[in-house]
Amino acid sequence: MKKIITLAILLFSFVSFAQIKVLETVPVEKLGKVNNNYIQKIGDEYTVYYTSIQNDDESSSLRKFSFKNVNNDYTSLYNIIMGGFTASPLYDIKLELPNNYIWLHYTGSAIPEKATVQFMVSSKEASSATSSVSEPFVKDQINKLFQK
Repeated sequence: MKKIITLAILLFSFVSFAQIKVLETVPVEKLGKVNNNYIQKIGDEYTVYYTSIQNDDESSSLRKFSFKNVNNDYTSLYNIIMGGFTASPLYDIKLELPNNYIWLHYTGSAIPEKATVQFMVSSKEASSATSSVSEPFVKDQINKLFQK
């Protein structure tokens, strides 16, 4: 009996002072994907990863911008982007996110289905004033990217 009590106390001390703790994890969902561009969801935060075509080092790089889905912002962003395709004349739309400014740059075509949009992303922070431009997306690619 003495050995069982000693073993229980020893086991309890290992459990209570363990260095390894199990943390709650939030599942990562990869939403739509077009070429190397995709949208990832972690909890209520969405991150848009896009290939930048404006480069300093001549190689394309993957860039990102993130936002929380506070007032159904994910659907609002999709609706803003899609609304820009039907605007006449096509014009750029400027959006403000927590850490970035995003210009949705539309390029028209004689055929409405061939109109494109590019994300022009600029950082708000003066210390890391970076900007990048995504590859052009047509309407069907935006639908696929946002899984609509």
